[in-house]
Amino acid sequence: MTQHAPRLKFDERGLITAVVQNAATLEVLMTAWMNEESLRLTLETGETHFWSRSRQELWHKGATSGNIQRVRQIRYDCDGDTLLVLVDPAGPACHTGAVSCFYRTLEPGSETDG
Repeated sequence: MTQHAPRLKFDERGLITAVVQNAATLEVLMTAWMNEESLRLTLETGETHFWSRSRQELWHKGATSGNIQRVRQIRYDCDGDTLLVLVDPAGPACHTGAVSCFYRTLEPGSETDG
C-alpha cells in the first residue's frame, strides 16, 4: 500500500509546532517550531532540526552541545497542525541542563506573571 504525504498545516509564518518526546520514557522533552526545510532535514538526517524564531535561522538540536536527538518516529495530529517527534536523546533537552524543558510547575490557584 502506498502511503501518501500528509497534508500538514503550517501557520501564516510557515511554521508548525513540534512536541518532542522521549521514545523510551514518553516524557515530553520540549516544544519547538519547524518549517518545511527543518522538517525535510529532520526526515533526511534522522536528527531533529528546528526553526529558531528568535534567531531566524535553522537549528540542528545538539550541534553545539552534543545533545542530539535521534528520531524514531514523527506523528502528526488529526488536524495536521502539530507534530509529535519521538526521539532517543543523547543528553538533556533544555538549555538549562534539565532533562526536559518542562521542569517547573504551576499549581491550581497560582498567580502568573503574565
